[in-house]
Amino acid sequence: MNITEDIKYIGVDDHQVDLFEGQFEVPRGMAYNSYVIKDEKIAVMDTVDGNFGEEWLAKLRNEIGDAKVDFLVVHHMEPDHSANVAKFAAVYPEAKIVASLAAFSMMKGFFGTDYADRRIVVKEGDTLALGKHTLAFVAAPMVHWPEVIVSYDMADKVLFSADGFGKFGANDVEDPEGWDCEARRYYFGIVGKFGPQVQALLKKAAGLDIKTICPLHGPVLATPGEVAHALGQYHTWSSYGVESEGVCIAYTSVYGNTKAAAEKFAEILKSKGCPKVAMADLARDDMYETIEDGFRYGKLVLATTTYNAGVFPKMEEYIRHLMRRQYQNRKVGLIENGTWAPMAAKGMKELLATMKDVTVCNTVVTVKSAMTDENVAQMERLADELLG
Repeated sequence: MNITEDIKYIGVDDHQVDLFEGQFEVPRGMAYNSYVIKDEKIAVMDTVDGNFGEEWLAKLRNEIGDAKVDFLVVHHMEPDHSANVAKFAAVYPEAKIVASLAAFSMMKGFFGTDYADRRIVVKEGDTLALGKHTLAFVAAPMVHWPEVIVSYDMADKVLFSADGFGKFGANDVEDPEGWDCEARRYYFGIVGKFGPQVQALLKKAAGLDIKTICPLHGPVLATPGEVAHALGQYHTWSSYGVESEGVCIAYTSVYGNTKAAAEKFAEILKSKGCPKVAMADLARDDMYETIEDGFRYGKLVLATTTYNAGVFPKMEEYIRHLMRRQYQNRKVGLIENGTWAPMAAKGMKELLATMKDVTVCNTVVTVKSAMTDENVAQMERLADELLG
């Protein structure tokens, strides 16, 4: 695939992986992207996952033939991108390895060497001349590892963005949901904690004339509309802004009574004109999709049972996921259930109290075993408060 006349795609698609990073379901597989810039000097931009080393090297050879490679640029040391650094170094012994100082330290941990005899350490503001193309390096610490750098090709105005602007899914499978859904789940699952660091990178990117974004996962963003949209979404996500008007209802239910209450509340919200209600059973639905929806919408409802005088485990897990990702600037409603001593709302409030600018509605719906008319009246009041 041609990115530009001189920049070629040499990445691979993985349909063997079931869980990305050991936790994220990826039913459409995963792409590990790599690129080569063909100029007076040849630069390879990152390697790929360890299971695809030979396939990747074959793609590289197909592009450059017997030409020597001058540079391997390592933007990010996570093994799905760096696992073949040692293999590359053996096949192309004359190539210099270009990375941040922190990345070379990690190489010693992964490969037993920091390539002291052939390394080029780069930092913010450094450049690398290839001929017509010159790479300018921008530090991007904690987006989402501390060693990350990104690079900008000043000739073709291409940003090599490391894990930034990536998405779940292999590139050889069409995603019927488009870019946003799996890019959002990817962002909040993996990068969401580091909003301030992403904001810092976006401020630097604002000073660049970016025509194309080449991430390490997912499709290349190659049109003005795609680039502008992705930059806008990352600004919203990293500033913890509200992307869509609506309510996410996350619930757990042991015998179906709390589920019935959550479904009734969804009906009430829709009857009052709520534009979107997204519901999730935390014990059965994808946890990370529900995290994604928790950040996507400006309002969240947590409905759960009392368990061991506290919060049901799956609900506590969900709230702690939000907490670790800096959940903020949201309004939250609570529905609890408890047959003899309802305590779930108290426990949820204690967890939510640790978060920044999270407003918990005064109205709490307390179900004692099964929903009653009084509970429905409480839900009407909660819906008015939540939507007001």
